[in-house]
Amino acid sequence: MFTGIIEEIGTVSAVRPATNSLQLSIRCSKVLSDVKKGDSIAVNGVCLTVSHFSSNQFTADVMPETVKATTLQALRAGSPVNLERAMAADGRFGGHLVSGHVDGTGEIISIRQKENAVYVEINVDANLLKYFIPKGSVTVDGTSLTVFGVTDKGFIISLIPVTQDDSIISRKRTGDRVNVECDMLAKYIERLMTTNKENSAGGLTMDTLITSGFLG
Repeated sequence: MFTGIIEEIGTVSAVRPATNSLQLSIRCSKVLSDVKKGDSIAVNGVCLTVSHFSSNQFTADVMPETVKATTLQALRAGSPVNLERAMAADGRFGGHLVSGHVDGTGEIISIRQKENAVYVEINVDANLLKYFIPKGSVTVDGTSLTVFGVTDKGFIISLIPVTQDDSIISRKRTGDRVNVECDMLAKYIERLMTTNKENSAGGLTMDTLITSGFLG
């Protein structure tokens, strides 16, 4: 489990592709301070397992399904990447619940500066649109962000100066693709509602949510 608060920006030192999979080596420092073989590190929002490490880099294997479903396939030697270690039980929860299992990729269609903020509009597949609400949570390339607005094809995020400095999102350009993980709570609610409707056996319903004060 992760929080979406990026710890450092690493640099890809090597990409070793196979037929449908690949192996990544990433130069970094902070996330190596207490690393062990088998640890989880999110790379651009994708949970990967450390297979080898040294004093200045770690290596992880990327399975075929992950290659297919994420933007990791586009990484090259020299590419900057967002890095976050799995959340410690005694750590501060600064972002939101992030699993590191990407729901899909999105395309940046506009970037505009407004004083100290940068607004980024991202289009996603139609099947993901239902998970976005204004002021809800979303993870973009591993960064926990607030949904600033919702469009008919995607969503808009607003990057504060700290996020611009501490993650790779501000380095992106129009047309670039990013990893998107939707709010985990929204997906759980959808599953509960769908299962309840299919079974018609009571449980969580819209009426229950309204009665309990969760919906107006």
